[in-house]
Amino acid sequence: MGGEGEGVALLPDGSRIYVPLTLPGEAVKARCSGDRGTLDAIVTASPDRVIPPCAHFGVCGGCAIQHWSRAEGLAWKIERLRQTLERERLETEFLPAFSAAPGQRRRLALHARRGPRRDEALLGFKGRRSWDVIGVDACTVAHAGLNAALPALRRLGAVFLERPKSAPTLHVTLTGTGLDVDVTGVEARDGGLSADARRRAADIAAAADFARVTLAGEMLYQARQPVAAFGAGRVSLPPGGFLQACAEAEAVMVADACAAVDGARRIADLFCGAGAFTFPLAAVAPVLAADASEAAVAALRTALAGAPGLKTVTPVCRDLFRRPYSDKELKGIDAIVFDPPRAGAVEQSAAIARSGASVVVGVSCNPATFVRDAAQLVAGGFRLKSLRPVDQFLWSPHIEVVGVFER
Repeated sequence: MGGEGEGVALLPDGSRIYVPLTLPGEAVKARCSGDRGTLDAIVTASPDRVIPPCAHFGVCGGCAIQHWSRAEGLAWKIERLRQTLERERLETEFLPAFSAAPGQRRRLALHARRGPRRDEALLGFKGRRSWDVIGVDACTVAHAGLNAALPALRRLGAVFLERPKSAPTLHVTLTGTGLDVDVTGVEARDGGLSADARRRAADIAAAADFARVTLAGEMLYQARQPVAAFGAGRVSLPPGGFLQACAEAEAVMVADACAAVDGARRIADLFCGAGAFTFPLAAVAPVLAADASEAAVAALRTALAGAPGLKTVTPVCRDLFRRPYSDKELKGIDAIVFDPPRAGAVEQSAAIARSGASVVVGVSCNPATFVRDAAQLVAGGFRLKSLRPVDQFLWSPHIEVVGVFER
């Protein structure tokens, strides 16, 4: 059996199956069932195979390609991205890719389950092709500040296991003022978390010097407001508020967007969140900033008072899937930045294509929907001037993009 692509094997009869943990050019032995296989042995290893830096690799479902050299893994991602563009007949200049280094991830989703000790949860990630939780003592991709907090997070996770059907997930974000933890998956019947559990959660958070702990957005403990710096703005993040996975990746994305819109008279920042792009863009020109999240828009609006020297920012809470801005509403805006969720922005991008904007920057965590939206812009008279791959999810198959479109 020969490996043809990451995890894709070619059988002697020409059929293909998916065999995880293999690499292109390898000969392997695997047990096959349908179109999937389980690796038994590597007969001939790829010269690009490396020793995975994490002891949990192979059982933890968090990283898929730690066994591949970083350079070759990134090249594979970029080639897949190029092929995705080619399917829509899109051509462009590829800018040098940003690739996150180990230890840069500033947010994690950690699953808590009952462990051998009542005062500590088994805390970690879902296993490969399994609902089991693989407990971790350290995560190779995570920032040192997150790894250092794991013992306290295990104690905190145990508090949320008092109900038999609870399956808590701790969404942990490293902010400029400390760790922000929002917990979901706790059984809400019979009154939800008890008063005693709430007190214990607060005590653990205080002892660990966490900034805030919330339960599905409900405040359990706060020593100080979690804050993120976006350009000149210092934004108090709402519970569970979104941040890019790596601050370094965010800086690259923002720099590309600001460079593209330089000289604009008025800018629209659509799907703006709490303002990661809004504040830097407002150093260039007045900005219309719109997002469906009331909490994110409120945080952006509040932070504007403490960010002097910017051009006018108009924050708007608006669901751009249900009510995309029309081309008429975008009249007078000559530069648009849009950063939608994974589903993309098919209706909003169609309206952008009809607008009078001369420059559009598309930021996406899903190349497939980016290409769909890009095709609409190109059909409307834009050209995809450049594309930068952003590899902030190290050792995963995922890659993100920043595309610059011009009339």
